[in-house]
Amino acid sequence: MKETAEVICLHFGKGKMHDFKLFKESAMNANPEVAYVTDSGYQGINQIHSNTRLPKKNTKLRPLTKEDKKYNKAVSSERILNENIIGALKRFRIIAEKYRNRRKRFQLRFSLIAGIYNFELNK
Repeated sequence: MKETAEVICLHFGKGKMHDFKLFKESAMNANPEVAYVTDSGYQGINQIHSNTRLPKKNTKLRPLTKEDKKYNKAVSSERILNENIIGALKRFRIIAEKYRNRRKRFQLRFSLIAGIYNFELNK
C-alpha cells in the first residue's frame, strides 16, 4: 500500500519464474480502478489490466524522445517505494539467496517476514 508502505499481498511460484508469468498465474482480481506501476519486464500487461503505467522502451529505430524520458522518470519515481520495500525484505536473505529448506514452509516463513516488516513500520 503506497500510503503506509506495508506489504499487503504475496504470491509464490515454484523455482525461478519471471515476474509477469507469476502475475498471470496468480489470477489476482485486478480492480480496474487501481493503477499498477510496473517495470519494463511486464510488457503486455496492458492487455490484462488497462490501468497500468510501464516505462517506454528504447529501440535502435526509435530512440526515446524527451517526453518519453520524462514519462520514464515519473514512472520510476513512483516505483521507488516498491523497490525500497523489496530491498528491505532482501535484508532477511530469504529471497536474496538460494532457499535451502523445505519449499512447503517458504510461504509461511516469507509471510512472517513480511509481517515483521509491517510491524516495524508501525512502531
